[in-house]
Amino acid sequence: MVDAVAITVAVVIGALNLWPRYARGADTLANADLAAGLACCSALVLRRRRPVGLALVVTAVSAVSLAAGGAAFVATLSVAVRRPWPVAAGIGALGVLTGMIAVALRPPPELPYAASVAIIALLTAATVGWGQAIRARRQLLASLAERARRAESDRHLREGEARRLERVRIAREMHDVLAHRMSLLSVHAGALEFRPDASPEEISRAAGVIRSGVHQMLVDLREVIGLLREDPVDGVDAPPPSLAGVAGLVEESRRAGAQVTLDMDVGNAEAVPTLAGRTAYRVVQEGLTNARKHAPGMPVTVTVRGEAGHGLEVRIHQPLPGPGLDRGCPAIPGTGTGLTGLSERATLAGGRLEHGPVAGAHLLRAWLPWEA
Repeated sequence: MVDAVAITVAVVIGALNLWPRYARGADTLANADLAAGLACCSALVLRRRRPVGLALVVTAVSAVSLAAGGAAFVATLSVAVRRPWPVAAGIGALGVLTGMIAVALRPPPELPYAASVAIIALLTAATVGWGQAIRARRQLLASLAERARRAESDRHLREGEARRLERVRIAREMHDVLAHRMSLLSVHAGALEFRPDASPEEISRAAGVIRSGVHQMLVDLREVIGLLREDPVDGVDAPPPSLAGVAGLVEESRRAGAQVTLDMDVGNAEAVPTLAGRTAYRVVQEGLTNARKHAPGMPVTVTVRGEAGHGLEVRIHQPLPGPGLDRGCPAIPGTGTGLTGLSERATLAGGRLEHGPVAGAHLLRAWLPWEA
């Protein structure tokens, strides 16, 4: 449709230019001029693929053909729309030059030569300016479209990264919360398996601990799944782990048969920052879980000390079992990533985590900031 309109405009302008010659009667020169003009108008279908070459040819022909003037106008406009300013200005200058030649060869009787050249120059400048304005608008729209596309792509990338981080966070919570409970259940189940001569009271007590542990594990699982929800379950936020829950962790391990000594000296546990208290709870939880996995039966010492302005220190110390020590039950499987996630937690809380063998024992130590 645009090509049809452009060719129609070129034909109309060429006909208006050629009309005075036909008014005096058609001759061979007028027919040749008309044929050249129609050929130039037909060639405008190439204005998208070869705008500069077409403009050069059509503008040159317009110097001797009045009917090609309209085609020269459309070709110059096409160059101004599709090419940068220097190229469009060059084609415009060529159009003014060919216009001067055309006016010199066939001067209009009504206007002097200078006025005719001035009109041609103004029309050519207006044509080039119009085309450059269209080009600038198209470039602006293309830039805005590209910016919108990049923004959409960045949004998808941010959403994907957010989903990945959320999966990592949930996996960490699943490990921290459920691994502790499941290791307790494994200890009690292993005791039932390897103690077939246990008394009915011991079996009943172990079964009760397993039942209670399963129930608590379901509660913990419900809390972890609640992390996926935008609203808290039942409209109530589950209380986050804190330093006050460390004593409960130690008591659970003791009920499972572990020898755990707790040395806690932090003054007012409620004054501990939320992030530091939650991280300390996870450190103790992971330390007791690893103690049950890798050295069952060996005593564990949990030390929590700190004060405002000096930080909070958590230490889990356990002697390493000898090479000939019978574990008494199969090893509890693990992913091997608990301490890695714990190190990341401590770093995010502004603290640090150290772990490894020290003088025949394994030491897990964390320091967490506690501002004055």
